[in-house]
Amino acid sequence: MKSSALSLAFVSTESEDARDAAARLSVLYGQEKPENAEVIVALGGDGFMLQTLRDMMGHDKKIYGMNRGTIGFLMNEYREEGLRERIAAAIPETVRPLEMTVTEADGGTRTAMAINEVSLLRQSYQAAKIRIAIDGKVRLEELICDGVMVATPAGSTAYNLSAHGPILPLDAPLLALTPVSPFRPRRWRGALLPNQSTVDFTILEHEKRPVNAVADHTEIKSVRRVRVREAHDRTVTLLFDASHSWDERVLSEQFRY
Repeated sequence: MKSSALSLAFVSTESEDARDAAARLSVLYGQEKPENAEVIVALGGDGFMLQTLRDMMGHDKKIYGMNRGTIGFLMNEYREEGLRERIAAAIPETVRPLEMTVTEADGGTRTAMAINEVSLLRQSYQAAKIRIAIDGKVRLEELICDGVMVATPAGSTAYNLSAHGPILPLDAPLLALTPVSPFRPRRWRGALLPNQSTVDFTILEHEKRPVNAVADHTEIKSVRRVRVREAHDRTVTLLFDASHSWDERVLSEQFRY
């Protein structure tokens, strides 16, 4: 990308810091409509970045985030000077979402997309009982747990990491299958799956032990079966500063204590 010709659209959260930053940057670099801009500059935290990725999915836009939130793992450092040059030199990373297909209690089906993860979570005081099959083969007859999730590389540093799942490089052709508070088998810590895998969850005793399925912010209650696979026809591109790449963040996070 040629820095001098880059058209930018600034989008922000409703926080005062983010809105003020968007106003200043718009004066400095101009403000294009998002549908016409070459690069969307997202100002906020990781939650806002995920929202922006969902909004821009399928629109062939590149997203460059600058942190005006809290953690900002998906964001670049906020600096106002030399922004077009930074974006032109940034490293692109392709993010592929997950597609969740759910069979509800009444037999109906629904679908939803997730950038971070698809998670199954117990709805009541009783632990969930879940059977797990990978590509049609049952791998775990019965997992007794609070929940279980399939996380993308982009989502591996979020809920997945909190549940002691692995951090994945963005370009790794892998998905993380991670249990939440497993009771039986107690020592099972999950699995790394090829990103071509199809994961099927069957809820055992679904009436007695109801389970909700969540694709990022879309929640479906009292499900019977859930199928998760990567959606290869819908992608979005994130841009990271070369001096603070995603790979460097992954390495740094793994050596924290």
